Amino acid sequence: MAVTLQQIADKAGVSRGTVDRALNNRGRINPEVEERIKRIAKEMGYQPNRAGRALAMSRHSIRIGVILQSIDTPFMQQVKEGVEAAKEEVQRMGAGVEIKEIRGIDASAAIAYMEEMRESGCNAIALVPSEDEFLKTTVDTFVQDYQIPVVTFNSDIAGSKRLCFIGQDTLQSGKAAAGLMSEIVCTHGKVLVISGHPTNQGHKNRAKGFVEELKACRPDVELLDMKYAYDDDWAAEKIVEEALHNTEELAGIYLTASGVEGVCKVIEHYGMAGRVKVISNDLTGKNEEYLKKRTIQFLLGQDPFAQGNNSVMILFHKLFDGIEPDKEYNYTEIVIKNRYNI
Repeated sequence: MAVTLQQIADKAGVSRGTVDRALNNRGRINPEVEERIKRIAKEMGYQPNRAGRALAMSRHSIRIGVILQSIDTPFMQQVKEGVEAAKEEVQRMGAGVEIKEIRGIDASAAIAYMEEMRESGCNAIALVPSEDEFLKTTVDTFVQDYQIPVVTFNSDIAGSKRLCFIGQDTLQSGKAAAGLMSEIVCTHGKVLVISGHPTNQGHKNRAKGFVEELKACRPDVELLDMKYAYDDDWAAEKIVEEALHNTEELAGIYLTASGVEGVCKVIEHYGMAGRVKVISNDLTGKNEEYLKKRTIQFLLGQDPFAQGNNSVMILFHKLFDGIEPDKEYNYTEIVIKNRYNI
């Protein structure tokens, strides 16, 4: 027999209305009481009436806002595919998803979109963030003052009140890349790290993990000063051209973000493909082409579809089913590809 709200109320020592508000995230309720009710409901095996909720939502709809930064990169287009798939799924249950796109990294634009979404009636937000104190404060305000849950995906905001993070363990990804580089780079060679945006925590963590691990694995290798390409192929191309002209024995390049095409064009132009070892991220079309041609030695994937899809679905399950995420950090798999297993 199905567990009823009244049975949960009796066990929790509260009213049926309080249980309804706790499980359906409606109205203000003491956080400790809400947590206790949800724990009791889970212990009793309570299953929500999804059909009934879908009918109710036709009168009081759930609306989830999604903000995608760096939408001009091939990787973020793959993330968007996951968001779109989740949008189709939740629409069948009466929910709505509003998607906003930002070229490059722009915290001010992200904040403006968050405010716009709040005013349009969004009750949850999934955000690809950047490291910005005003953006962090805005996230905290939405969660604490407006009771609008926020999840971050692909990148994170350290120390914020966001519900959870969905994406790659970027520090481990950087370490994995360093482990691969340590096996293929020549003795006493020089390695260049090209990062994306200095305000992107994921890019910073990859670079940090790579540098720390390569120093530990290969103390003979010289790490050149890190450069930023801002997810731009032209900028990455110029960085590598300068490095080849000014540096003897350039042996390896690690990219934390986009810019692969610019790097590979220069490497091939100077006949250095295979001699300068290249490791990068993301299983996009162009990246895979260069991997097959041996201009790139390894690519590290991070399941962009899951990042976009899960960010929407976690918020939907919280609002629709009253289900909290199992953990704060929801890491996607680190996938390593070479030309033999692509």
